Amino acid sequence: MDMSECWDSSMNMDTLIDFDAMSGTSSKSDRSFSPSAVLTPPDSHAGSPVDDQKSEGNTLISVSTTFFPGANNDSLPTDLIVLSSDSVFFYVHSQRLLSASENGFNSHLPVKREDDSDPILNLAETSTVINIVLHSIYGMSCSHYSPSLADLSAAIAALRVYGLSINSILAPGSPLSSTLLSYAPTQPIELYALASTYGLHDIAVSTSPHLLSFALPTLTDDMAVKIGAIYLKKLFFLHLGRTDALKRLILSPPHPHAPTPTCDFVEQKKLTRAWALATAYLTWDARPDMSAGTIESALCPLADHLSCDLCRTVLRERIRDLVVQWSVVKRTI
Repeated sequence: MDMSECWDSSMNMDTLIDFDAMSGTSSKSDRSFSPSAVLTPPDSHAGSPVDDQKSEGNTLISVSTTFFPGANNDSLPTDLIVLSSDSVFFYVHSQRLLSASENGFNSHLPVKREDDSDPILNLAETSTVINIVLHSIYGMSCSHYSPSLADLSAAIAALRVYGLSINSILAPGSPLSSTLLSYAPTQPIELYALASTYGLHDIAVSTSPHLLSFALPTLTDDMAVKIGAIYLKKLFFLHLGRTDALKRLILSPPHPHAPTPTCDFVEQKKLTRAWALATAYLTWDARPDMSAGTIESALCPLADHLSCDLCRTVLRERIRDLVVQWSVVKRTI
């Protein structure tokens, strides 16, 4: 047999080599697996770690890495398996869910046990939403999963469906409340609308300073309906109130100093006129989020045109007082 025949023969081999047998180890996919001996799930594609296991027949089972039989989430062993709509298993304690719910977890609990295995409760929500709900029930933070604001909103809706107290779970300083507030700098109007929808006043108040730069004319009709009349009025009054306060604060010019041989009251009127001109610019451009730096950059250059040291001093003092007074104007609804 020549070299080419040997090559063709080797390429047409039907015998497969068992590398696992050669190494003396077994493949992970060869290990048998049953849901009652699994770990528990959040959706890996949505930021919730999942442990995927394969049983014989290449069946893929996803289990949460937080809620699994060996997790130290409670001193008692788990007695209920929650299955999400995207087929992720969560091993939980039915008593935890029952004690937190006011409607028997939407009348799903207790689940009748038919044999020695833990009963399975099928829920309509995705694993990402269920993961947030279960973390809230257990008083744990889900922030390390980086859930989106849309997922958090869906989870809050699910809390209400399953009879969980939204005000208790989202109390100030709670893990879920802190996770929500992490979106205040980046998605303030969406978070404010979410807070107003569920009457989460503390979250709305904490979010409102991030809305000082929001352009109210860009507010859509749908968003206005979602926010509602009460919190929409609060937001408008916050903007209008701060703008009016700024206009009142900058209205008064620097107080004149005692006349001197080189600078009498007539000479000091130059400063008053210059102040009026500069503050007219600020008044025209007054915004609820105007920074102290903007105010100083508009008024401090006036000192460059003053020859009197006393006039410069009273100007600096007036600007400093203005900045201090502006800093204490209320920034929340």
